[in-house]
Amino acid sequence: MSKKLLGGFTLIELMAVIAVLGTLTSVAIPAYQGYIEKAKVARAIAELRIMQMEIAAYQLDRHELPDTLDDIGRGNLLDPWKSPYRYLNFANVKGKGKMRKDRFQVPLNTEYDLYSMGKDGKTVSPLTAEASHDDIIRANDGRFIGLAWQY
Repeated sequence: MSKKLLGGFTLIELMAVIAVLGTLTSVAIPAYQGYIEKAKVARAIAELRIMQMEIAAYQLDRHELPDTLDDIGRGNLLDPWKSPYRYLNFANVKGKGKMRKDRFQVPLNTEYDLYSMGKDGKTVSPLTAEASHDDIIRANDGRFIGLAWQY
């Protein structure tokens, strides 16, 4: 009787392949998630710049700032994390309580605030609060648009 040798992988070889695939996956997934998050931040910055230009056009045309983002047709626009963008016209506010503020409690802008609440969907007025660190903000009357922790 002659024995036929069947081709195949041993259990050790299969376990080695699975270990290699697991290692590659554990490295690739966080890198991919980081890339996705950077892309979302870039999209939010671009949308804030566009809205800033639309607000400026509205102001030039009507000689006043819009009361809400609905006035420029952006009231239903959601940021990349599916939350509505925030806009505050200072003409409609008494005091400085709702204005976004820097670490010295000085308002970031002179006429209006425009921002996204970022990945966590939470925010508070001062940028020093942890809930505000991931916000995408407009500051210095539009000369800075980016992550709050970078301001």
